[in-house]
Amino acid sequence: METHNLICINCPLGCALTVSIDEQGKATVTGNTCPRGADYGYKEVTNPTRTVTSTVRVINGHLPVVSVKTSSDVPKGCIGAVMDAIRTICVTAPVSIGQVLLKNAAGTGVDVVATKSIRPAVSPEREAADEKR
Repeated sequence: METHNLICINCPLGCALTVSIDEQGKATVTGNTCPRGADYGYKEVTNPTRTVTSTVRVINGHLPVVSVKTSSDVPKGCIGAVMDAIRTICVTAPVSIGQVLLKNAAGTGVDVVATKSIRPAVSPEREAADEKR
């Protein structure tokens, strides 16, 4: 029997989980105080996934980058490929929060979305004209 000890991260309780996998491959989770802990323990041992966060370059934006994240979890083994795909993205302002910047990142079926809005940059000439008003 294979045993894994984990700390559940689904809520502030941080339950100490024990996930046991028998000879037939059946997983049993103990130590959880709620069903979410059991789900987390099973998933973490059998198919771990993560949400990927990063930044993407922005052209002509009031900020040079926009924060992004995957729309859902991706398999842990695909994180490097997703990051490689994110590094290829460069967008032009404006960018809206929730806007899909990359569909099907690295063939995972998961999109990369903006987590912040970026407005277009104001030219120095326009800024000076606005100050005179």
